[in-house]
Amino acid sequence: MKQKQEAGAALGEAIARAFAGLFANARRLAAERRAETVCAALLVLMAANLFASISRKSITNDEIVHIPAGYYHLVAGKFQLNNEHPPLVKMWAALPLLFIQPNEAAPAPGEVIGNYSEETWKYLDQFWPNNKEHFAAISFWTRTMMILITLGLGVLIFVYARDLFGPRAAVLAVALYTLEPTVLGHGRLVHTDLPSAFAFLLFFFVLRYYLKARTLRRALVLGLVSGLALVIKFSMFVLLPVLAGLALAAFVFAPRLQESRKRIAIHLALVVCSILFVVNAAYYFRSPPVEPADVRWVQTMSAPTFDRWMTFFHLGSKVVPTYFLFGQYNVMLHNRDGHPTSLLGQYTTKGWWYYFPVAFAIKTSLPFLILALAALAWALWSLWKRDWRFIWLVIPFAIYAALSMSSHINIGVRHFLPAYPFLFIAAGTLLDRLLRVRYAHHLMVALVVLMMGWMSVEMLRAYPDYIPYMNQLASAHPHWWYLSDSNVEWGDDARALADYLHAHGETEVRGALSGGWGTLELYGIHYHEIFPKPGRVTPETRYVAIGASFLNGSTIAVPADEQGKLVSDEQRINYLSEYRTRTPEATFGNSIYLYRVKD
Repeated sequence: MKQKQEAGAALGEAIARAFAGLFANARRLAAERRAETVCAALLVLMAANLFASISRKSITNDEIVHIPAGYYHLVAGKFQLNNEHPPLVKMWAALPLLFIQPNEAAPAPGEVIGNYSEETWKYLDQFWPNNKEHFAAISFWTRTMMILITLGLGVLIFVYARDLFGPRAAVLAVALYTLEPTVLGHGRLVHTDLPSAFAFLLFFFVLRYYLKARTLRRALVLGLVSGLALVIKFSMFVLLPVLAGLALAAFVFAPRLQESRKRIAIHLALVVCSILFVVNAAYYFRSPPVEPADVRWVQTMSAPTFDRWMTFFHLGSKVVPTYFLFGQYNVMLHNRDGHPTSLLGQYTTKGWWYYFPVAFAIKTSLPFLILALAALAWALWSLWKRDWRFIWLVIPFAIYAALSMSSHINIGVRHFLPAYPFLFIAAGTLLDRLLRVRYAHHLMVALVVLMMGWMSVEMLRAYPDYIPYMNQLASAHPHWWYLSDSNVEWGDDARALADYLHAHGETEVRGALSGGWGTLELYGIHYHEIFPKPGRVTPETRYVAIGASFLNGSTIAVPADEQGKLVSDEQRINYLSEYRTRTPEATFGNSIYLYRVKD
């Protein structure tokens, strides 16, 4: 018995020593990797914030489309649905649905409606009603996949900044990233905006990696990453001119670079082949003919050049997938025709060159706005002083800023997200530089703490309503006066509206809501669009719910009357103007206003 006790004691001591050694090693590793540990802690807190947000928010207007489309891409291998957005992000988000196994009905082809075929709408109309019991699970798991990308972008910001400016600058950049409301608002959504920021930053990280040592392996990685970017968001097409310009410069200056043109050509061929492989793989190496409904769409939208476009699709599909080309075509049409939008009380469909600078100025927290502007100025000054590291911040930012400012699709600051990581890194580097100032060290430390504390307060003040967030510069008017569309309302407060209506004994509502047509029914509220349609009688309801973007007026689309007559633009914009001066009974998430119109 005594021997057993001694053996047990010895075993206990051995286990205790093992755990003590393990903890000691963990502490030593944490001390050696302090920056990585702090970065991980910041991203864990960010993940907690994002998960807490999705537990309170419904899916947005675009997610109603993207989630079913992603599942359909994944299991059917067809890419006609929602082709204005490449499939990769949607398919990534839909991966958990392979385990949930949602109910679905096969779509049927039909007439063209807008820039989508009937196939899209019939599939979508059936997907959500057929999956009411799975709605919460589908919403949660698809958005969880997007949170993983958001955390991945945080890691990439850390690595990019550390390689250029050191670990402390990297930690500060990540801290800014995890606190910015626009990132928190879009980092949980099934959409291509934040993933495109990841792809854009990853491209320049890999490009720098390649230029430091131009090997075949690194050329392969550069090509794979470039292809990945193209199937994440079509605006990443801007990376191809960057590659072409670098290739041309390499050929011209080959002797000075001590490179053979043959080697450059081999690397370029490898990059191009890698891009084509990734693009084709994302579409399952399929290039079916353009669907009849989409042919009619081309006839409608490009009648004078119809034959040329069809020839382009036919010949181009020999190299890349048909619906990769068709998606690019739809984006081109969208940009050509513009999108109804609003800025500072002005209205247009073509946008303004200064839209994104203004949107960034009022949708970014003031401390980060101050830091970003100061950091950009400092980065330019550092370049003037020949600190060439800042090329990897200034040039990518300038490329995407120029692309955004030339766009006619001005519907959300989210489209500017690929430029944000370079601002986080520049601002984090500026803060790091301030902490290195010796003659006023305590003052600099206080300044850094103040800016971080201010950002934290703004983040907490906005929680969980990050999508409609605006800073103190937008305080003279209601938020919907400054901007519209996804800047102020995107449908993710439908759940809060439904809960309120149920609590007041209501099961139906009239309204004008982003996404209301797709989500309120899933919460047991019958939604009646407030805009009249010929042959349809809209019932009177006790409450009317108006989204902030519809109060703005830019997103209103009043159908023609029975004689086919349309209202004027002024009438359309002011169609709901009576609600602008009314006091709502309740407001949800700063995006939905509920008015009682009957007792």
